Amino acid sequence: MNIASHWTRKDLIGIEDLSADELEIIFNTVESFKKTLSRSVKKLPLLQGKTVVNLFMEPSTRTRIAFEMAAKNLSAEVLTISGDASSLSKGETLRDTALNIQALAADALVIRHSSAGSPLYLSKVVDIPVINAGDGAHEHPTQALLDAFTLRERFGKDLTGLRVTILGDILFSRVARSNIWALTKLGASVTLAGPSTLVPPNFESAFGVRVCHNLRDALADADAVMLLRIQHERQTATHFPSLGEYTSSFGLNKLRVSWLKTDAIIMHPGPINRGVELDSEIADSARSVILQQVTNGIAVRMAVLYLCSGFADFTRFGKQPQAIEEL
Repeated sequence: MNIASHWTRKDLIGIEDLSADELEIIFNTVESFKKTLSRSVKKLPLLQGKTVVNLFMEPSTRTRIAFEMAAKNLSAEVLTISGDASSLSKGETLRDTALNIQALAADALVIRHSSAGSPLYLSKVVDIPVINAGDGAHEHPTQALLDAFTLRERFGKDLTGLRVTILGDILFSRVARSNIWALTKLGASVTLAGPSTLVPPNFESAFGVRVCHNLRDALADADAVMLLRIQHERQTATHFPSLGEYTSSFGLNKLRVSWLKTDAIIMHPGPINRGVELDSEIADSARSVILQQVTNGIAVRMAVLYLCSGFADFTRFGKQPQAIEEL
């Protein structure tokens, strides 16, 4: 059975409403695209003649570039619009902007926006695929997908029982929320750690995770530690006295890494605030898979663009997703 042919979604809005089977469809497709990234000629003709518009209303480096490279690797035309370069800065509504992008014959819309729910709203306004590249403190689905894929590469496809500690600003993090949904659906055990002001205890009942404010305990049994930066741009009040105090209590340094198991890995979605949430020597150490995450981000976005664009019919190229490599 061709599992990829059973993808039925036009949009990727979040991880929360995806099933474990749908996650598996995405990962199977990512595996095939990942293999093409090492080729001298990386382009595939799967979205040839299509146009992907990236509407980024918040600053971005990794996510924006990864979506651009992913679309170009699929032979699509790519247009990227930033907030200050769009008519939104002149007072145009987000709805009208999206409808105009569709009227200009775009075939897919990738959106990053500070307002939670924006991608879901637009998915009901336009007929073209809408892909969430991060909406406020709600979700960042492709980041969670690349994080989970990176864990699968390191620990195997079955993540059941894997212990992942997410450390940092949980309260304002869309990355944390998407990762919690993804990892728990895949059978992993998730611990949230950080200062009590940024790691609310009600997350335990809301998400089915463990909350721990003792860093040594949170790190002791972790197979992977995912660091998160402090989301200053989303905070309206001070949630700890200073960055220095945060670092002294929760920054990952050489001493605290010694509390980890010998085979535990370090992850970070970026951008890294070196010397705050983790020291440079840790970020650049053999334990770190941060750059592997970045590379996997291209293959993940290729898979999402491909699937949501309605091209998950591999009968043109063979019965198995691996046939992508033969193009």
